[in-house]
Amino acid sequence: MTDTESVKTGSDRLLGHRAASHSKTDLRRIGAHPDHWYPVALSRSVRTKQAFATTFAGERIALYRGESGTVHALEDRCAHRQVPLSMGVVEGEALRCCYHAWAYRGDGRISQIPYLSKGDGRPPRGVRGYPVREAYGLVFVFPGASERAADTPVPALPAFGSGRYKTMTYARTVRCHYSFMHENLLDMNHQFLHRGVVGKLRPELLGHRADARSVEARYLFTHTGGKRNRGAGILAGEGLTGRDSSDVMTIRTEYPYQTLDLVPEGADRPAFRLWAVYVPEDAEQRVCRTYGLLMIEKPRVPGALQLAWPLIRRFTERVFAEDRMAVEAEQRAWDEQGEDRNHEVFPLILDVREVLRGNGVPLGSTVGCAAAVGGGTASPTCDRHGEPGAPAE
Repeated sequence: MTDTESVKTGSDRLLGHRAASHSKTDLRRIGAHPDHWYPVALSRSVRTKQAFATTFAGERIALYRGESGTVHALEDRCAHRQVPLSMGVVEGEALRCCYHAWAYRGDGRISQIPYLSKGDGRPPRGVRGYPVREAYGLVFVFPGASERAADTPVPALPAFGSGRYKTMTYARTVRCHYSFMHENLLDMNHQFLHRGVVGKLRPELLGHRADARSVEARYLFTHTGGKRNRGAGILAGEGLTGRDSSDVMTIRTEYPYQTLDLVPEGADRPAFRLWAVYVPEDAEQRVCRTYGLLMIEKPRVPGALQLAWPLIRRFTERVFAEDRMAVEAEQRAWDEQGEDRNHEVFPLILDVREVLRGNGVPLGSTVGCAAAVGGGTASPTCDRHGEPGAPAE
């Protein structure tokens, strides 16, 4: 479908969405699908020979970095008395529980129970080990079916390693369902919210396209007046002197990630590129951890970007704070009403809701997963999360 066709058929799709809305599951009751790579920590937060506690959708995960520098991820409970392994001690490539000193390998197998004799009985299983990868200064885990991890790529971000760009990293908790974050970034009609930092911006939707797994929108942004934050101008490639321009912004949700590229008028590449993902923390998925990599083009003048870095950071933090205020208010309304009562009219947002609904999993559902180990309960999102670790040795 072309951009023009997408705009022309928007009203027809809207009628169809409205007609079917009453029969669809509320999007805020749809969980993030676990069969993807999700960042759960900054790499610098997981220090050598230390454990680190994190979560994915209510699943407690213990990360630890062994002496070799490799990061491992285990279910955050000892199979013995359920004490969190994130409270434990790292020895070599193993993690030892702080309570009775049971030791676990990086795959969740029990490597030692120090007070048992050779002939004593041992538990048949350890705890779950998660596939782990480090990339872009983040620790990714694969919370879904581990056999699918090898064939599922970590997102490719060529600008991250490019000498043309310098990266600013964000990790912030937002008290809302992750879908509100996707909608917020895609729907650029909310610029009135940011009038105090960007002045008057006129976004014009040039077109959008959608398929089963993605939605992409292109906007033309024109600054029409008002005071514009200096950091905003620098980020848009206007330099320290500042100059108004019309910029083309391309935003894409490709489940479960989101990207944004801004190309200034007359430029042949983006002034900045944003990659973001919203990782649910709690079982009800009403709180998410936002991870963002903002890759900013380096200007020709050496050191200019470093000089402007604090201005850009303050600007982006302020915009994020305003967005967080809005999406958390949306979540509070949902909590108070017990359902989604908003009346969406923008075809682009109706499309992204279909993508998120179609690729997620209903909260509380089971999708053919194994039961949890050691008598515990399975994940409220997906019973597969409780697949057992390997037998003890």
